[in-house]
Amino acid sequence: MNLELHSLVSILHSCNTHLSLSLGKQLHLVFLKKGLINSTVTFGNRLLQMYVKCGSMNDALNLFDEMPHRNGFSWNTLIQGYMKSGEQERSLKLFDSMAHKDDFTWSLLVSGFAKAGKLELARALFDDMPRRNWVAWNSMINGYAKNGRSTDALRLFKDLSLDPLEVSLSHEKKFIFATVVGACADLVAPGCGKQIHARIVTDQVEFDSVLASSLVNFYAKCGDLDSASQVLNLIKEPDDYSLSAMISGFANCGRMDDARRVFDTKSNPDVVLWNSLISGYVVSNESIGGALLLFKEMLTNGVHGNSFTLASVLGAISVSGILKHAQQMHTIAFKLGLLGNVIAATAMLDAYSKCGSPDDACRLFSDLKVFDTILLNSMITVYSNCGRVEDAKQIFMAMPSKSIISWNSMMVGLSQNGCPIEALDLFRQINVLDLRMDKFSLASVLSSCASISSLEYGEQVFARATIIGLDDDEIVSNSLVDFYCKCGLVKNARKLFDRMMKSNEVAWNSMLIGYATNGHGSEALALFDEMRLADVKPNEITFTGVLSACDHCGLVEEGRKWFSKMKQDYGIDPHIEHYACTIDLFSRAGCLEEAISLVEAMPFKLDASILSSVLRGCVSHGHKDLAKKMAERIIELDPENSGAYVQLSNALAGVNEWEGSAQIRQIMREKSIPKNPAFSWFDR
Repeated sequence: MNLELHSLVSILHSCNTHLSLSLGKQLHLVFLKKGLINSTVTFGNRLLQMYVKCGSMNDALNLFDEMPHRNGFSWNTLIQGYMKSGEQERSLKLFDSMAHKDDFTWSLLVSGFAKAGKLELARALFDDMPRRNWVAWNSMINGYAKNGRSTDALRLFKDLSLDPLEVSLSHEKKFIFATVVGACADLVAPGCGKQIHARIVTDQVEFDSVLASSLVNFYAKCGDLDSASQVLNLIKEPDDYSLSAMISGFANCGRMDDARRVFDTKSNPDVVLWNSLISGYVVSNESIGGALLLFKEMLTNGVHGNSFTLASVLGAISVSGILKHAQQMHTIAFKLGLLGNVIAATAMLDAYSKCGSPDDACRLFSDLKVFDTILLNSMITVYSNCGRVEDAKQIFMAMPSKSIISWNSMMVGLSQNGCPIEALDLFRQINVLDLRMDKFSLASVLSSCASISSLEYGEQVFARATIIGLDDDEIVSNSLVDFYCKCGLVKNARKLFDRMMKSNEVAWNSMLIGYATNGHGSEALALFDEMRLADVKPNEITFTGVLSACDHCGLVEEGRKWFSKMKQDYGIDPHIEHYACTIDLFSRAGCLEEAISLVEAMPFKLDASILSSVLRGCVSHGHKDLAKKMAERIIELDPENSGAYVQLSNALAGVNEWEGSAQIRQIMREKSIPKNPAFSWFDR
């Protein structure tokens, strides 16, 4: 090759992006004029490579069709080009028309389809291979592992052990072993992973940083931190992946001091290690404040956070619920230029929502320029939670791509904002579109059925749950218990409750409140006894049901006892609903002084509805003077409250004070306070 030609080939070799395509085409013309393409296949192949590297597959195909001489390299280059450009089907057509396929060609197709996630096609090609090399084995095993099919990856690895090629694998083994160890970590399968580790030792596989990192990650995820530490100590210079896995492992077990010790072994930790430690504080729940202090320490050390840092810190803030911290992080994110990142923006929206400031979340959303499905799903929830259901619907309708979470979020939003019929229509659309509904879809639509007491629709949903095999799911069963109770079918609810799985207090609460709201107070209290005997810890919702049951049945002593015990024995501060139930219980029973004392002791803003309970008690027990005082307090709190005027008027009439009763009615007319009309269910 003369000097001029050598220079041209060198220039051609440098043409490897779309920016150099024009120069590559000029060189193509030079080679044509010199007659080089027709003289030898080498020059044609080099031009073919150039077009593939520059991403011009049409030019590559035209050249391929015009080449007088082609060899396996020519075919493989074009096949590889189509595979990299995402046109896998054209690669397959070329492969099928190729007369002589070599090992590289087969591996190219298997690897390409496995990377693209088309595992069934990749496996079919793999099974048809006349000779399987380590590239094909590794590609197929790695494809299964990367696409969430870890069990299939391990099965294929077992097949490899029976293949004659396995004996010849040496240097390549470490890559396959690293992949299958990762699969064991994903499955949290300690027994299987330890067997593979033993195999690594007996086969004397080269122990590099990749394989070591996989083992550290495996043992850390399985909670075997001693073994993870032993492997880590075998590495002369542990990489960030190994250290990060070790930090996460300690954090998941709540051993933050050990996590910090591992972190401190690195003299200049990068953002990956900082993220692992910050995330560890959030995951361990040991010290949410510790995560925030660590973030400040990171910034002080000159390490700029990324979107994952922000997401972890905002996760801690969401748990703490401190709005000021969320607003500070918003400022930092803006300065670091991270709000254009959808991960950071989604975490910021979630933090504002959980810190009780949906307005801040809405303002942030209006400033965003980049969205993805996850972020839009979050915004549907934010809008729904603050009553802006029309805005939520607008986002949902405009979404270019909807996941099942999008549909579920919108159904929940409609249901909780008093639009159960629209929620049911959305569920019907999911059914018509044959989308893969999940337990949350079913639970959400059952909630809508319960809110309108529609037994017919609810049982249709239950039938659908049975067809898709989710009728025994705990979340669906909890929703069904709630649905039956709200339809008044308490016996049906109890039958389901008795046979369902109950992993926490949710099912017990649903049944207990169902009993209470349907007037079965004794059954509710009996269930509460069963709950405690089953060692299920009650929460604030449980006590709402217990106190409501006492209220419905007039069990004053029981109500007084459990109102006191919820704080003394279970450490639960009574919320306003607990006060409301107990005050109503005392008022109904005529214990008015005790009811009023509880009103005065209540650490919440006075509520007209709670005073109305006392007023009703005063009226029913003939305490006219006290009734008048209560009515005056209610009117002071809520001047438009017609109920207080009416009850006071009726109380005066009840003791033959007709003049006073008439005066109250006159005041209502003068102030244009209408009496709330009665209505029936059929009026809705």
